[in-house]
Amino acid sequence: MEKPSTARVAIKWGIISAVFSIIYTIVYYKTTLFDNPILSWATFIFLLFGVLLSILEFKKINNNQLGFSDGLGLGTLMSAISGLIYQFFSNIYNSYIDHSVVEKMELMYRNQLLSRGLTPEKVANEMEYASRYTTPGFVFIQGMLLHILFGFVFSLVVSAIVKNSKPELDF
Repeated sequence: MEKPSTARVAIKWGIISAVFSIIYTIVYYKTTLFDNPILSWATFIFLLFGVLLSILEFKKINNNQLGFSDGLGLGTLMSAISGLIYQFFSNIYNSYIDHSVVEKMELMYRNQLLSRGLTPEKVANEMEYASRYTTPGFVFIQGMLLHILFGFVFSLVVSAIVKNSKPELDF
């Protein structure tokens, strides 16, 4: 019997995970949740569930067999797909739909620097320096790397827990 396609499962759950992350992000941007920067990391909860559900689905369609490397590869691929879709949306949203999000983030950062007691000149220098790392391209690459890194770690853990490979192939 032929092994099921990990790509099909990864694409399905990558899209689902990205859609939930996008919905959460829009709610996050449009409500007072935005005042709490920690909540911006909540999108990685959707990534974790996407990794878990994709690995469980693949195991189910593969006659309850899942090698550690299959789970790791599937979860990482799913994370890359989810990250690609989410980062594409995020760049479009922040650049063309609602640029006020970027302005709010800059204002929050400026206020954090001022609350630390920095002089206005130092704050201006820090803001100029930080602007180099907030270009759409840099943010896209950084977001993709974070999605892949978190997805890889989540996949390591989930695959180690869920794996159930054939004993003769387990070495």
